[in-house]
Amino acid sequence: MSSISLHSLRESAVLGIVAGLLVAFGSFRAVAQEAKPPATPAADAKDKDKDKDKADKEAPLPPDAHVTQSIQLDGKPLGYTVTLGTLPAFDKDGKKSGEVVFTSYIVEGKDRPVAFALNGGPGAASVYLNFGAIGPKHIKFGGEGDSPSDPATLSDNPGTWLDFTDLVFIDPIGTGFSRSLVSSDETKKQFYSTDADIHYLSRVIYDWLVKNARLGSRKYLVGESYGGYRGPRITHYLQTQLGVAMNGVVLVSPYLNPTLDENGEVSPVPWLLTLPSITAAHLERQHKLTPDAMAQVIAYTRGEYATDLLKGRSDPAATPRIVKHVAQLTGLEDEFVRRAGGRLEIGAYLREVFREEGKIGSVYDPNVTSYDPYPFAPEQRTNDPLLESIIAPTTTAMVDFATRVVGWKTDARYNALSYDVNSQWDRDSRALRGGAVSDLRQAVAADPKLRVIIAHGWNDLSCPFMGSVLTVDQMPLMGDATRVAVHEYPGGHMFYSRQESQAALRKDVQGMVSKH
Repeated sequence: MSSISLHSLRESAVLGIVAGLLVAFGSFRAVAQEAKPPATPAADAKDKDKDKDKADKEAPLPPDAHVTQSIQLDGKPLGYTVTLGTLPAFDKDGKKSGEVVFTSYIVEGKDRPVAFALNGGPGAASVYLNFGAIGPKHIKFGGEGDSPSDPATLSDNPGTWLDFTDLVFIDPIGTGFSRSLVSSDETKKQFYSTDADIHYLSRVIYDWLVKNARLGSRKYLVGESYGGYRGPRITHYLQTQLGVAMNGVVLVSPYLNPTLDENGEVSPVPWLLTLPSITAAHLERQHKLTPDAMAQVIAYTRGEYATDLLKGRSDPAATPRIVKHVAQLTGLEDEFVRRAGGRLEIGAYLREVFREEGKIGSVYDPNVTSYDPYPFAPEQRTNDPLLESIIAPTTTAMVDFATRVVGWKTDARYNALSYDVNSQWDRDSRALRGGAVSDLRQAVAADPKLRVIIAHGWNDLSCPFMGSVLTVDQMPLMGDATRVAVHEYPGGHMFYSRQESQAALRKDVQGMVSKH
């Protein structure tokens, strides 16, 4: 999964949910931390000894394991081989410093493409794309009413991409079963900083291609949320540094342009990003969510709404116009919209929209809710509803699949979402704040055949689709306008939890692959 858009979290009233939100799929601004006394040399030495002891006590990960399986897809059997295994990561001196675990699904056949898939966080394993979106097996999670205690039963996935491309799911260090073999300080330097993350993951993809004699295959990269930030940067790094060119990139609910939502006191952009997604959630509840309806919302947002926001107090009628129209679009009470000036903070909205039911909506999809255990508190005091519901089923399903079905026997802990990775991540990196748009532009400019799909759910308030729409509209054309295209679907951050949206994504990606 993913990355969170943060303009909604500026207000102190919602700071209590930031830690829980950041871990999953992160838009990463600094979170306040308790002051700590400076470390002493003795303390540093003690910590290093602990790191060494921990590494020495950990059992080695098992050798690669394989199993053959099949599913029914469109009424026909599709056979494939599952491999669960590891690839090493090395430090600058060529010493092994980490083990990256991958899950691959390979179908026998000539000239098969291969797609590499990464989730986000930082701190999220690839299980969400694997068992939620595009792998051959599927479990139900991420939808309204799904429960953490529901049976984590795998079934054939009608939305899989395996019939038209082989699939390799990669778990970055600290997620899934992947792990660092060096001290905490070295782990942060080698794996938990933005550029280092791009470099070692790119090398893992290169090494998998070499190991499996697939350098000549057509190649695709899939990244969800913060994986959507990784996607363009890995593509450009592979293209220019390791000599491997991707044929296509699919960015799912991407954390693409981190600074687009800043300067909300002056710029209209933060509010342009959120209004369409809030409106989409309302339209879905009314069973009126259609492409035509959303086209009208987008037209108002980038037209009259943006203009009236920019007018401010220079036109006394501007704010009343905004309030009236926004209340109509979103179904929110006039007084709530009036007090907000038609500028809807996500945290306030999520507490307001289901307040009468004693529930709270998810930043990833407002129509995924849970009961609010602190409904009268001045701020949200619980983790995000969607995050609370997905860790148990995905962890149970993946560990059982790896150890029992594939036979990759380990008693190591599996991290579907790692709070530790997320809390240690270098959020002050200039590269992170600069986003991935520069790499996207350069990769597309360098390869006139590269195609990019940017896929969003309309309801997503963590990585709003409007941010990608505005970003792509400012890119130069560079030939065919469809080479970089934003695709929108009903649903939220994990829009693929809606079967119709999953099917539409599959069709769009299959169309892209068929063009090569």
